[in-house]
Amino acid sequence: MKPLLGRGRGQSNDDLLAQFACCRVLLAFDFDGTLAPIVRDRELAVLRASTLRLFERLCELYPCAVVSGRSQRDLTRRLEPAAVEYVVGSQRLEVGRRAAAFARQVAEALPILEAALAGYAGLKIDIEDKQYSIAVHYRRSRGKREAQNAIAQAVARLPARMRLIPGKLVVNIVPAAAPNKGDAVLALRAQLGADTALYVGDDVSDEDVFCLDQPGRLLGVRVGRSLRSAAPYYLRDQAEIDELLRRLISVRAGIAQRERLRRLGG
Repeated sequence: MKPLLGRGRGQSNDDLLAQFACCRVLLAFDFDGTLAPIVRDRELAVLRASTLRLFERLCELYPCAVVSGRSQRDLTRRLEPAAVEYVVGSQRLEVGRRAAAFARQVAEALPILEAALAGYAGLKIDIEDKQYSIAVHYRRSRGKREAQNAIAQAVARLPARMRLIPGKLVVNIVPAAAPNKGDAVLALRAQLGADTALYVGDDVSDEDVFCLDQPGRLLGVRVGRSLRSAAPYYLRDQAEIDELLRRLISVRAGIAQRERLRRLGG
């Protein structure tokens, strides 16, 4: 992995960002840990004021998407007033012909999962019903490994096959046949008719985007360096998202300015 925003001479990758800015590109982002800092209480997650200002401007210059495990309604209110072209909640589980089937599987699994984990009250496991998926949070648990094992054992007892997507102190449980973030980004890129896409994420679920082998058509950027990630570039930490947005704004605005000057000169 290489740092996307290197500060030394020849290390800024501004040329790489400019290549994306000058074509029809989709800019897509995860929410928690990417646009917004990770916080202890997930209900308090918001964009910093500086990030929101930059993101508003970014959405004026590029088609942008936010792809998250949060519900679409939850995301929309947290992103206001940015005019985001695509807000994809529940990792695209909320749309499509199979959405109702996914919701039924989740509704059937939820009481079974709650009953199976009820005996682990001491672990402080919180179960979030997201209609199309289930998020089991263990941020408040002291025994993190014990909580992970308990969740895995409970999911193994479910009648319908489900997929576990580990996150930061959370396990997302989705129907086995459900689409992932990689599917969502490819579908959005095709829907837009974009040539390329740039995706920024920070978690295990984002690896479904990073592992797509599409050089020149998809650039993956991970928040935080990880030797196990398939992303070719990384941001040093979540705070660096502001600098990335700033540079993307600068290169697209610069291209627009040069085009205006060319037209005036012509």
